[in-house]
Amino acid sequence: MRYKLFGTHTGLRVSELVLGTSNFGTRWGHGTELPEARRMLDAYEEAGGNILDSSNGYQSGEAEEFLGELLAGRRDRFVVGTKFSVATDETANVLTTGNSRQAMVASLEASLKRLKTDRIDLYWVHVADGVTPMDEILRGFEDLVRQGKILYAGLSDFPAWRVSRAATLAELRGTVPIAGLQLEHSLVARTAEAELIEAGHGLGLGITAFSPLGGGVLTGKYRKPLDATGREEGLNGAAFHPEDTAQRTAILDTVIAVAEDHEVTPGEVAIAWVASKGIFPIIGPRSLKQLRENLAAADLRLSAEEIERLDAVSAIPDIFPYTVLNDPRIRGLISAGQDARIDTRSQPVA
Repeated sequence: MRYKLFGTHTGLRVSELVLGTSNFGTRWGHGTELPEARRMLDAYEEAGGNILDSSNGYQSGEAEEFLGELLAGRRDRFVVGTKFSVATDETANVLTTGNSRQAMVASLEASLKRLKTDRIDLYWVHVADGVTPMDEILRGFEDLVRQGKILYAGLSDFPAWRVSRAATLAELRGTVPIAGLQLEHSLVARTAEAELIEAGHGLGLGITAFSPLGGGVLTGKYRKPLDATGREEGLNGAAFHPEDTAQRTAILDTVIAVAEDHEVTPGEVAIAWVASKGIFPIIGPRSLKQLRENLAAADLRLSAEEIERLDAVSAIPDIFPYTVLNDPRIRGLISAGQDARIDTRSQPVA
C-alpha cells in the first residue's frame, strides 16, 4: 500500500486502507477469536497498513482488549484510533456515555487500560449526542492533547454544520484542530456526499469511511444462498443495505461487470471506488481470507471511464441548495454564460 497524508492539519502518513476492528472479539455473539485477529493484524502490517480504527463499544470492549495484546512490541508502528460516546457494557451509565467532557475523560482512561498504552493517536467522538455543545467537546480534546493522552481529534457521525463549527472554532482559537471526519460511504450509501464529504475536503480533514461494501451487499455474495444470519450480524445489521431496489440491482450488476473486466472481486471494485474519492476506506474483515480480499483493492486502479460508470449508476438526487447551485441556468447566471470555460478547483473551497 501507498501512504497518504491524513488531511491538511497533520503530517500523519497513513496507509490507503484503514483496518477496522469491530470484528475483533466475540462478545456480540459473532466476530473473531484472538489468534485469527493476530493473523489479520500481522498480514495488514505486512501489506504496509498502519492505521487502526476501534471503539470503546466494539465487542463490548473486547476489540480494544485484543488490540492491547496484539500491539505489544509494535505499538509505535501504528496510528491507533478509538472512539468514545457509546456504552461499553452493562456497567455504563448516563455519565460515561454521550459527548460530555466527563464521559470523554472516563472513556479515555478505560480505553487506555484496555489498549495497554499511554496515549490514543486519533481520538474520535463516536456519534453526536445532540446536546453537548461543541465548545465543551473542543475544550475536552485540548485538555487531553496538553496532557499527552491523545495526539489528534476527530468527529464521527456528526452533521456537516457541526463539523464546520468545530473546525472554525478550533482554527480561530489556535487550539488542537479537528483532524478527521468519519462517515458512511459506499456505492449504495452516498448521502454523505450532499454535505459531509464536501465539508470534510473543504476543511482539510482526513476522511475515513466505514462500510465501503454496503454491509457486504457489494461483494455480491448475498445473491447466493447463505447463512440467514450473516447479513444481520455486522453492527446488528445497521450498515447492511439489501438489494431491494432496481437501482441497487443496477449498481451491483455494474460492480460485477467492472470486476470481471479486471479479473478481481466485486468487493475490490467497491472499496477502490471509495478510495478514488480521496477517502480512506475502513475495512472490517472477520477472517484472514476476507482481509486479503479487501487489501487487494489497494492494487486496483479504476479508469476514469469506470469511475464515471459507477458514479452514474449509483447517482442520488440533489438536495437543496444543490438543486439550485447545480442548475445549468443558475450556473450561467453567476458566470455570465461562461461556466463551461471556467476551470474549477480540484477540491471544494470553504
